[in-house]
Amino acid sequence: MAVEENYDFIVSVIVPALNEEGNIDEFCHLFAAMLEKALFKGELIFVDDGSTDRTLDRIEENARKYNFIKFATHQRRRGLTDALHTGFSIARGKVYVFYPADLQYLPENIPDLVRPIARGADICTGWKQGKYNKRFVSSIYNWFSRKIFNLKVHDLNSVKAFRREVVENIFLRQDWHRYLVVLAANEGFKVEEEKVPLYPRKWGRTKFSIWRIPVGVLDMLAVKFQITFLRKPLLFFGGCGVVVFILGILVGLYAIYLRYFLEQGNRTLLYLVILLMGMGMGLFIMGFMSEGLTALKEEIGDLRRKNKAILDKLDGRKID
Repeated sequence: MAVEENYDFIVSVIVPALNEEGNIDEFCHLFAAMLEKALFKGELIFVDDGSTDRTLDRIEENARKYNFIKFATHQRRRGLTDALHTGFSIARGKVYVFYPADLQYLPENIPDLVRPIARGADICTGWKQGKYNKRFVSSIYNWFSRKIFNLKVHDLNSVKAFRREVVENIFLRQDWHRYLVVLAANEGFKVEEEKVPLYPRKWGRTKFSIWRIPVGVLDMLAVKFQITFLRKPLLFFGGCGVVVFILGILVGLYAIYLRYFLEQGNRTLLYLVILLMGMGMGLFIMGFMSEGLTALKEEIGDLRRKNKAILDKLDGRKID
């Protein structure tokens, strides 16, 4: 049975650009050709992330040529996540698409990402098809991500299309754009994926650095911690505190056994007992304090959603 597609929305394609002057003209030309055939209305939003070449000049020139282009600029390099936030702030679409400016993904494939949204999905992530230099690293990263977050999508670090409500209901920290799909799924949004061709870069240099690997691993652990233990911090900190406290009791009993049954006093064990029981109590108290902060965070989130619903009604927007 065919699923009805509803394209009653504007698509804002957000393109962060850093030293991509040789790709801007062709990207705009290909985007214009795509938009002529697309079933949706769209806008192209460039965010110049502190480029040191003529990227901004090329963007400004194309903005005078095409009326669908908007742009913003950063005085210094601030990273992809900040560039996306800047793009979100000036976008007027109900659906956002994240696309790089390097032409490794062509604009002609944007409708493929938007189609699942038109069918009812909340976010659609691309699944890279083709050969690329970071394939081995990417495959390892995505394998670990699927196992850790229990997601069935093949590729987390690719182009994406998503409803505006997704980014309005999650918090993206620095470099957490890689985990947009994870955070969206954790909030209950419907996730789908589409195969998207990946082409070799023709102009410019990759922004990938070997240092992104350890940073990505640490971010992965931070996201996992936030969406699991920070939802119930007492379960984590309290559990650890109880284990450490019980360990302190066992060490204390062992010290008593040595002192009164074997007549071998050991002051070091006494210090260890004090340390373990103190740490256990401290972790338990930290769990209670974290529970209070989590409750406050959830209250603030609930108030934000209620305020947004009121503002949407005042603006005459349709509330799903």
